[in-house]
Amino acid sequence: MKSNPTTDQMKRGEFLRSLGMSSAALMAFYCMGTTLTSCSKGSTDDPTPTPTPTTGTGITGNSDLAKGTINYTLDLTDSNYSGLKTAGQYVIVGSTLVAKVKAGGLIALSKACTHEGTTVQYRSASDDVYCSSHGSEFTTAGAVKVGPATRALTQFKTALSTDGNSLTVTA
Repeated sequence: MKSNPTTDQMKRGEFLRSLGMSSAALMAFYCMGTTLTSCSKGSTDDPTPTPTPTTGTGITGNSDLAKGTINYTLDLTDSNYSGLKTAGQYVIVGSTLVAKVKAGGLIALSKACTHEGTTVQYRSASDDVYCSSHGSEFTTAGAVKVGPATRALTQFKTALSTDGNSLTVTA
């Protein structure tokens, strides 16, 4: 017998009633299910900009923890990384997040949230690092401000060349 997805689909309420849930439990479950979208507390700060992982031009060395110790140099004149000359901008480079923070300095942290590994984002408005999956917040030094993450992000050393055109990131 062939099924018809249009007529064979069961509505949420019908499914819950088939489980034998009371009307009160059904209403509570239904209301929760339609209003909760994630376990994140939400944020009024929109992460800006949304980076795309960059590899190839403008980078020399190793930016991938799976391939060994972090030790790479970014060419800040390359279009992939030139945004790092402006406060509030950031990029994801291999296993790291590199950001030009409000105070004007450059930071490099591990990109994976220590809670469940989601790629984190730099939020210039609050000058912190944020995980959009569950709402963890980190300082620009990597320390946990708000959980559920309990471990800090790994902080890497940054060194800007004297001409300001290259950035070296090391473990």
